[in-house]
Amino acid sequence: MKKINYLIGGSLLALGTLLVLNSCKTIPKGVTAVKPFDKEKYLGKWYELARLDFHFEKNIINATAEYSLNEDGSIKVVNRGYDIKKQEMKESVGKAKFVDSPEEGKLKVSFFGPFYAGYNVVAIDPYYKYALVAGKNHDYLWILSRETTMPENVKHEYLQKARELGYDTSKLLWTQHE
Repeated sequence: MKKINYLIGGSLLALGTLLVLNSCKTIPKGVTAVKPFDKEKYLGKWYELARLDFHFEKNIINATAEYSLNEDGSIKVVNRGYDIKKQEMKESVGKAKFVDSPEEGKLKVSFFGPFYAGYNVVAIDPYYKYALVAGKNHDYLWILSRETTMPENVKHEYLQKARELGYDTSKLLWTQHE
């Protein structure tokens, strides 16, 4: 009986360890975050121009993200958008922390207590007007801009970069802004 308890306990510990290690993964294999990264320049309001759609953003248009500093050095994240099905504004407030260093655009973000997901700035222009952001795997990708549009050459460059990183850009949903 003791052997069975040890076996079950060991199996649960191994499973728990695997779950924790997998949840700590913040960037897809082969993808690197921008370095050097200037968090001060990144703060402020961004418009979502495109995304790989997922359930938290279903039916959302006019999507924006606003970043500001919290007193503890983390970054406050306020996502807003209009849900066209429910005909109401939605808002999610979260917190982002740097994974390794504030000089690298590799962060983790949480909107639900202790659970964090990857948020990785993988391309940004020198003036911090346009950004390509990857999640923890190839299911999450965003193209952001300080305005509701972006020049075609920048759009082409970011789409090419995303394809090179293994993203299926044909699945991008282009966000409507009114």
